[in-house]
This record gives sequence, C-alpha cells and structure tokens, in this order.
Amino acid sequence: MSRAQASGQLPGEVMMWVLILSELAVFGAGLVALRAAWLTDPEGFDAAQSHLNAAGAAVNTVVLVSSGWLAALAVEAREAVRARWLLIGASVLGLVFLFIKGAEYAAKAAEGISFETHPFWMFYYLLTGFHVAHVVAGVVILGFVAVRPAPATTEAGAQFWHMVDLVWVLLFPVVYLL
Repeated sequence: MSRAQASGQLPGEVMMWVLILSELAVFGAGLVALRAAWLTDPEGFDAAQSHLNAAGAAVNTVVLVSSGWLAALAVEAREAVRARWLLIGASVLGLVFLFIKGAEYAAKAAEGISFETHPFWMFYYLLTGFHVAHVVAGVVILGFVAVRPAPATTEAGAQFWHMVDLVWVLLFPVVYLL
C-alpha cells in the first residue's frame, strides 16, 4: 500500500492531476468530434480506416501498457538504482512506441495519405500526432526523473506516463477498431 493510499489521499501531485484531467478532456473532445464526423460519411470513414495497420497499433498498445507497468514498478521500488532502471526501461519502451508509430506514418506518406485525403485522416493525424507529442514529453520526463529518482518525482513522472497510456488505450479502439 502506498503512502497516499495509507493516508486516504489522492496519490501524486494535485497540479499533475489538473494537467491529466485537462489533457483527457482535450483528447475526449477530439474523439467525440471524430465519431460525430464519422456519422456524416460512415462509408468514407470506414474505407479510410481500413487502410490502418490495426496489428501494429495492437503491438504498440502492448508496448505502452508494458511501459506503464515498468513505471508503476518504479514508483514502488525501494532502491533508487532499481527505480532508475525501471524508468529507463519505461522510456526505452516509449521510444519503441515512437519507432513503430513513425513507421506507420511513413507507410501512410508512401501511400499518399495526408491530412487532405479524407476527414478521417485529419482526425487520425491530429489525435495520434498529439498523442505522439505526449509520448515524447513523457519519455523526456521519465528520463529526467531517472537521473535522480526520488519518490515524489518518480510518482509524478509515472502519473504523466499513465495518462499517456490511458489516452492510447482510448485512441486505439476508437481510431483503429470501431
């Protein structure tokens, strides 16, 4: 049981929770807008979505969830050296996610698919690109925390990283599967 659970408090920093909730609201609004636009041209959106690599996105889901698990283990680690290596592992998996996503973007570019191809692709690039920016930020945050891991900074970094995970767990089914 963590210190926050034992005291009945919300774990982590309050301002990090404010950031997380505001980011979740932005992504939620984007997903609602995507689904609303889908209603205007379901055949076109379905056809565009069929060009996605759902298997690659599923692999990326496993990569990010595994990374989140390592970040959670870092929060519970009692030794700074163990926390450091767990945070580095989480960061490396974040880089793997970015590599896979970059390959997906390159494949779409090679197919001539851009923002202008269809409204689906505009939403796809906006939502996944905004998520990629958060992955980059999260990798940087975890890297900085790994330099000198302390319980409070490790927890704050993991909070942010879990938000990145959660957003992908929502984006994956809505963009790739539904």
